[in-house]
Amino acid sequence: MSDVRYWYNSLPTFTRYWLTCTAFFTLIGRFGLVSPLSLILTKEQFISNFEIWRAATSVFYYPLSPATGFHFLINCYFLYNYSLRLERGEYDGRPADYCFLLLFNWICCVVIGLLGDFHYLMDPMVISILYVWCQLNKYAIVNFWFGTQFKAMYLPWVLFAFNLIISGGGMMELLGILVGHLYLFLKFKYPQELGGPELLNTPKILESYFPPQRGGIRWFGAAPTQRAQTQTTRNTFGGHNWGRGYVLGQ
Repeated sequence: MSDVRYWYNSLPTFTRYWLTCTAFFTLIGRFGLVSPLSLILTKEQFISNFEIWRAATSVFYYPLSPATGFHFLINCYFLYNYSLRLERGEYDGRPADYCFLLLFNWICCVVIGLLGDFHYLMDPMVISILYVWCQLNKYAIVNFWFGTQFKAMYLPWVLFAFNLIISGGGMMELLGILVGHLYLFLKFKYPQELGGPELLNTPKILESYFPPQRGGIRWFGAAPTQRAQTQTTRNTFGGHNWGRGYVLGQ
């Protein structure tokens, strides 16, 4: 238990609480401690009855059943893996920036959920974070099922195609890709490549709650340059083949 406690406490702040809330709300809904109908996002209840907590619980809660259990575990793996990589990698030392990323993607997912009448937002939220990491690490090599390897930039589309073929779904993955792409476009491409104003500056109030930490990576504000010579192999499922590790920007 001490090892589990050490692992849990070693997780960065936002990844730890996101994973904890996901497990908590999913389990209390699964065992009937709280009605699952009070945790999902429904337009009528959210707008007419002003049940605003649904915007948060619909991201954390996922309906567990024999048919959805494996998909839930995969989502938790992606949540842990890619949120951890972002928080300790590109956003290391900049907790306010990562908090703003999560808030922006969350608001976008809620708006899309209300417009499209989607009740569960765990899938698009997790995929949006995965998409951001994959685009900031385009040329890292990831391992997928059956030993396949490809560049990280293709991983979200592989997941979309995989879910489309296996279960006939894919809409949630597509929405997550859309949200993640919108963040990257407004944060990097629009102000830097198209000469537009910076629309996604982190609010000062977040920086007062989550001040910058020493030792963080300071390239932030510009998209990372292409790492042409060095490629890191990463496992999408199972263990990790991390390699030697490099400071971002080298």
